[in-house]
Amino acid sequence: MSSSTASISHDVATRLPLGALLALTTAAFVTVLTEALPAGVLPAMSAGLHVSESATGQAVTIYAIGTALTAIPLSAATAGWRRKRLLLTGVAGFAVANTVTAVSANFPLTMAARFVAGVAAGVVWALLAGYAGRLAPEHLRGKAIAIVMAGIPLALSLGIPAGTFLGGVLGWQVTFGIMSALAVVLVGWILVTVPDHPGQDRGSRVRVLRTLAIPGVAPVLFVTLAFVLAHNILYTYIATFLDRLGMGGSVDVVLLVFGIASMVSIAVVGARIDRHLRALLVAGTVLVAVAAAIFAVLAGSPALVYVAAALWGLGWGGVPTLLQTAVGTAGGEAADLAQAMLVTLWNAAMAGGGVAGGILLGVFGPRAFPWSVLVLLLPAFVVVLAARTHGFPGRRAKS
Repeated sequence: MSSSTASISHDVATRLPLGALLALTTAAFVTVLTEALPAGVLPAMSAGLHVSESATGQAVTIYAIGTALTAIPLSAATAGWRRKRLLLTGVAGFAVANTVTAVSANFPLTMAARFVAGVAAGVVWALLAGYAGRLAPEHLRGKAIAIVMAGIPLALSLGIPAGTFLGGVLGWQVTFGIMSALAVVLVGWILVTVPDHPGQDRGSRVRVLRTLAIPGVAPVLFVTLAFVLAHNILYTYIATFLDRLGMGGSVDVVLLVFGIASMVSIAVVGARIDRHLRALLVAGTVLVAVAAAIFAVLAGSPALVYVAAALWGLGWGGVPTLLQTAVGTAGGEAADLAQAMLVTLWNAAMAGGGVAGGILLGVFGPRAFPWSVLVLLLPAFVVVLAARTHGFPGRRAKS
C-alpha cells in the first residue's frame, strides 16, 4: 500500500497538469487574438463603425494602452486576491468587452470596450507565467510556461487568419461574438480544471521600486524593452518593407513562414528551457540578428527573404516564454508584480515600435527597419551575456 502511494505521488510530481495548462494556453490565445483581430477585419469594421480605417486601426492601439497603463497598478492592488478569482475576472473581462464590440455600431463605445479588453489583458498576462510555474514540478516549470506561451504563436499563425476568414464570410461582428463565446467556455474550463492558489499576504507585498532592485529583474526588463521594440519595428511595417523589395504580393506567405518557424521555436524552447534558458536566449538573439542582416544586405533575392523570415521566426518564437520565465524566476516572491512590469514594457514597446517605425520610414525609408533591429539587439545581447548570475543564469542541473 505504501509502495503504491509513493508511486502515485512520484507520478504526480513528475507529470504536467495538461488540462489546466491548456486552459491557460487558451487564455493566452484569447488575449492575443482579441488584441490583433481588428487588424484582420479592418475594412469591414471601419465601414460598420462609419469611421476611417486609420481611426479603426486605433482599436489595437487603445488595447495596448489599456494594458500598459493598468498592468502594474492592478497587479499591486490585487496582490492579495486568490489567483483563480483574478484569472476568472480577467477572462470575464474579455467576454464582456468582446460582446460589446460585437453589438456596437458606435465608435466611442467600441473604443471604450477595447480599452476594457486591454485592462483584462494586463490582468491575465501578469498571471499566466507565474500560474503555469506554480502548477508544475520545479524541474518542469519552464516547460509548463512554454506550453502556456504557445498560445501566442497559435493566435498569430492560426487564430488571426481564421478570424479574418470568418469575418469575411460571417461579418466582423459575428467574429467578435465567437470570441465572446470562447471566453465564456474558457471560464467554465478554468473553473473545472485549474487549481486555486493564494495571493500574497499584505505584509509580503513588494512595491515597484523594491521589485526593480531585486537582482536580475532590471536586466530582464531591459532586454524585454529592447528586443520587443526591435521586433515590432520590423513586424509592424513588414508589408511596407516587402513592398519596397517588390514582394508586396507575398506578405502572407512570408508571414506564414515566420509563423511556422515560430511554432518550431516554441517546441524547442519548451523541451530545453528548464536547463538551457540562457543559451536559448543567446541563440534566439543571434538568429534574429542574422535574419535582420539578411534583410538589410541580401534582400534582393526572394529566396533569401524567405530564409530570413524562417530564421526570424526561429529566433523570436520562444522569446516571450524565455523572458517571462526569466523575470518570474528573478522576481521570486514578487514574481506577479515583475510579470506585470514586463507586460507594461512589452506593450509600451509594441506601441513604440509603431511610432519609431513611422519615424524611420519618413526619414530613412523602409530599408532602415532591419538596421534598427541590429542596433537595438546589440545592447540586449550584451546584457544577456553580462547577467549570467542573476537574470539569465547558465545551465541548471536537472532535478
